[in-house]
Amino acid sequence: MLLQMARKLGLEKVSVFKADRRWMDRVVLGMACALVIGIYAWSAESGHLELAGPHAENSYYNLLVQGFRSGQLNVKTEVPPELARLDDPYDPVTNASYVWDTRHLSYEMSYYKGKLYLYFGVTPALVLFWPYAIVTGHYCSHKDAVVIFFSLGFLAAAGLLYAARRRYFSTVSIWVVASGILALGLANCTLEPLSHCDIYEVPHSCGFALTMLTLVAIWNALHKTKRQGLWLILASLVYGLALGARPSLLFGAIILLIPAVHTWCASTEPVSLQRIGLLLMAAVCPVMLIGLGLMLYNTLRFDSPFEFGWHYMLTDIQNNAAQQFSLHYLWFNLKLYLLEPIRWGHHFPFLHARQMSPMPVNYYGVGEPYCGILANYPLVWLAFAAPLAWKDRSVLEGSALRCFVWAAFLLFVTCGLTLCLFFSGSSGYLPDFLPALMLLAVVGFLSLERALTGSPVWRRIARWTWCLLLIYSVAFNVFASVETHAAGNYFDGNAFFHQGRVDEAIEYFQKAVALEPESATFHIGLGNAYIRKGELDEAMTHYHKALEIEPNDVEGQYDLGCSLILAGQSDKAAVHLQKVLEIEPGFFESQDPVVNNNLAWSMATSGDSNNRNGTIAVILAEASCRKTHYQVTTMVGTLAAAYAEDGRFEDAILAAKKACELAKENGETNLFQRNQELLGLYLNHQPYHERQANTSNQSL
Repeated sequence: MLLQMARKLGLEKVSVFKADRRWMDRVVLGMACALVIGIYAWSAESGHLELAGPHAENSYYNLLVQGFRSGQLNVKTEVPPELARLDDPYDPVTNASYVWDTRHLSYEMSYYKGKLYLYFGVTPALVLFWPYAIVTGHYCSHKDAVVIFFSLGFLAAAGLLYAARRRYFSTVSIWVVASGILALGLANCTLEPLSHCDIYEVPHSCGFALTMLTLVAIWNALHKTKRQGLWLILASLVYGLALGARPSLLFGAIILLIPAVHTWCASTEPVSLQRIGLLLMAAVCPVMLIGLGLMLYNTLRFDSPFEFGWHYMLTDIQNNAAQQFSLHYLWFNLKLYLLEPIRWGHHFPFLHARQMSPMPVNYYGVGEPYCGILANYPLVWLAFAAPLAWKDRSVLEGSALRCFVWAAFLLFVTCGLTLCLFFSGSSGYLPDFLPALMLLAVVGFLSLERALTGSPVWRRIARWTWCLLLIYSVAFNVFASVETHAAGNYFDGNAFFHQGRVDEAIEYFQKAVALEPESATFHIGLGNAYIRKGELDEAMTHYHKALEIEPNDVEGQYDLGCSLILAGQSDKAAVHLQKVLEIEPGFFESQDPVVNNNLAWSMATSGDSNNRNGTIAVILAEASCRKTHYQVTTMVGTLAAAYAEDGRFEDAILAAKKACELAKENGETNLFQRNQELLGLYLNHQPYHERQANTSNQSL
């Protein structure tokens, strides 16, 4: 009797211990998940297109939702009136001022038959933006949407890892599993796009979330045979929605067939063809129906089932003339995505992208360059250890896990190869395929932990190895995120600068400089904003800092020269403008001709002899005249004054006569009289000098 009570008490203690252990395991894993999601929410920032609008309702996906609610497929915004009058509305040179007009912002939209549509996938609008608007009465921002989608995808991946540990790796320490969760969240290319959440990142993050949920459904279809058909229907439905977000995921749909293949090949009992047929229908029909719905959606918008609007986009190139997919891009993109290492520097955030060359013919270029996953995310090499997961297991026991590993591998390969055929590359596309490979890598180091249980020394060596690889991968992801945060703030500052929102531009330029203080470009941007605000000393401080970092930065030399002229220090300005000539002789012609003209006038006519430099004035004036084809009276008049200051009076006389002719033709009476007076000076070999320094030729 006593012996039975002791046994019962012992069993109860074991049961309580196991329950406590499960509870502690869940707490540890929950804390790891909360940490990752907290980092996502903390690091997320809106991109420049969303910031251009005053409210979330002006974000592109919310404009699409407003269109749907009004019974139309186009976005609910007006077409810029001037855009419709252009001979070629897709020409980025002629349409730039209209598509960036904040009153009718349409950059990256698709323009077809007088209406604006969204090229980017429709699924985010259907599964989040529209329901959010209905339930809350408010609109979800792109930033919040990206955080939600990335968090959902991460939780799905973490759930897969937890399920794998319970079924196949129960002897592996919970701290190892927690490390795997951190790898799935922080070494998984998600931090970088969170730094600039915009129209591009919404479908990318949505596609990531839905592919991870598809893998969850496939896992259950492989392991829960009683409801296998329902799980397959769910997997197919979710993957169909993923295609609606990212059509480039199309060929990854092959993974939906794996549970049916597993049932056919791994069953210990005969399986009827009817059952296999039903499973195939469950895997194929939902995704096909959604595919047909997308084709109908495209036809109603662009009169073609296969046109998503890419050829009609209002972007910085003419997509209608570009070759979107080609085998010629394959090798270049393979090197970019798999092999291209990053260059480490001495200044925070330490990363410096290398320019890959030569690019294939008709290749657009590389966006965010932080790819090279085999070099920069070395943890993925542990994917090669994934087959150890079924080592020392029976064929029946390991078959489902083997099939799941194949599903993740096929998802990585098919989606990755599709993007390697695309005409541009970017680390922004990594969420389409890197998460599947990272999931395999985590399975790989769990498999190593299990396989080396009986070899403490080798297990310790393996653990140190994957820990170092994990630290490096996370560090790279964090530094790349800082770099893109800084670049995103810089681009946001530029957007505000060009919209005339100077205080906001300064705020974002300051954020960029704070994150990357050794960037000459960021200091120049901040200096330009201070110039616009009229804070000359602050501007020159940042120009000087930019030139300390990069003495041969031609834009920095030019901008500092301009600011010194404004400060009445043309003698010092001449030194920097002369440096511009040495670095890049044709640089002046690429600048605003009005700015060049005002600089030239100041350097040619200043009342202070120390602030005059005829040689530089001639170069600036000639650049402005060439850019305006010698058809602007004031600019030709400035050129005459510059020639006179440089002692080239014959040229000054010819230019002054040309200015008089233009003024007469254009009915500019005051300018005609003024240039006649100046012509008299030049005929007497006398340059014109103002009594007080002036920075523009308003007197002409």
